[in-house]
Amino acid sequence: MHAVMVLNWIWIGFFIIAFVIAVIKLVFWGDFDVFPAMMDSTFSSSKTAFEISLGLTGVLSLWLGIMKIGEKGGVVNVLAKLLSPVFTKLFPDIPKGHPVTGSIFMNIAANMLGLDNAATPLGLKAMEQLQELNTKKDTASNPMIMFLVLNTSGLTLIPISILVYRAQMGAAQPTDIFIPILLATFFSTLAGIIITSLYQKINLFNRTMLLTLGGAALVVATIIWGFGQMDSILMNKVSTSAANIMLMLIIIAFILAGVRKKINVYDAFIEGAKEGFTTAVRIIPYLIAILVGIGVFRASGAMDMLIDGVKYGVEACGGNTDFVGALPTALMKPLSGSGARGMMVDAMTTYGADSFVGRLSCIFQGSTDTTFYILAVYFGSVGIVKTRHAVTCGLLADLAGIMAAIAIAYLFFA
Repeated sequence: MHAVMVLNWIWIGFFIIAFVIAVIKLVFWGDFDVFPAMMDSTFSSSKTAFEISLGLTGVLSLWLGIMKIGEKGGVVNVLAKLLSPVFTKLFPDIPKGHPVTGSIFMNIAANMLGLDNAATPLGLKAMEQLQELNTKKDTASNPMIMFLVLNTSGLTLIPISILVYRAQMGAAQPTDIFIPILLATFFSTLAGIIITSLYQKINLFNRTMLLTLGGAALVVATIIWGFGQMDSILMNKVSTSAANIMLMLIIIAFILAGVRKKINVYDAFIEGAKEGFTTAVRIIPYLIAILVGIGVFRASGAMDMLIDGVKYGVEACGGNTDFVGALPTALMKPLSGSGARGMMVDAMTTYGADSFVGRLSCIFQGSTDTTFYILAVYFGSVGIVKTRHAVTCGLLADLAGIMAAIAIAYLFFA
């Protein structure tokens, strides 16, 4: 298939598969509720998509305003220069020292801290800057795809929201999945970098990349060791405090940099905030499209049939099926973050927060990010319709995260 309109075919597939399954359930099983459920899902998903976009407006305005201060204050340029040795290897098509490298770094840092509300506007800003460098405005460039995969692989150091959900669901030690998530998401990100580099013929066997990846592995090991010395209560406090302190330091640093450069900080913020409003409005149609397709697919029962098929296949091969109950979270995560979150909560409710399935669902939730959501929002915001190998690389990184999560869950909790 021509690399054009991958999301188009996926979106059509949601509706066709859902419709066929619904007809089968109606004709052969007399299920008269399936079509009303599907139609209800279209309305509820549309409403949810608009509410998400509306909720993003304030956050987008805030962070794009802060980023504008950083740009005019020179912070982004400083970050670009510091990261230039690494980013010139991962993003060889980006001019050395270009401001977009600073935006990419800020987005990745926000994702690592589990600050989704901050990461999205920063990512949209980076994508706009990458589009300025793109010679084919309707086609994803290599740097866009690498950036997207770094997002979808979901490297997370502090999975705050998952820890909160586990505490609410009555887990004895809500933080017992912290280290497994850290390991799984690290393997997912590493796989994403390697796979995308193979597609784009990027050489990772050089001194800079080997030192960077080796240093990252050392940092991950140090964090694991440090948090391993804490009890669950202290770990929760340190994780939450560290994330929020670092976020506030970023805001203060940007403002002070603006003052140092003697720019009008308030006017710069307003200028960036205006971009946030227009961006939020621009992504509404893309969100509605993807969330409605996913909602119909779920309401038809297609997801349940897929899970049952996997369980039957694993049993036929003599494999352990303990992990199958958590698969809905893994399969939903590339499609919808809120859907996967619902699956995770449902798994903890059904099986117990401290059950193998409950814990594995949490690891799935934290090991990767919402590939199709990110693809739809990020590419949609700049008008990209030809995604090239972005979907393939993103899904392979997701698969690596899922496989790592299963192996690590068996290692820690079986």
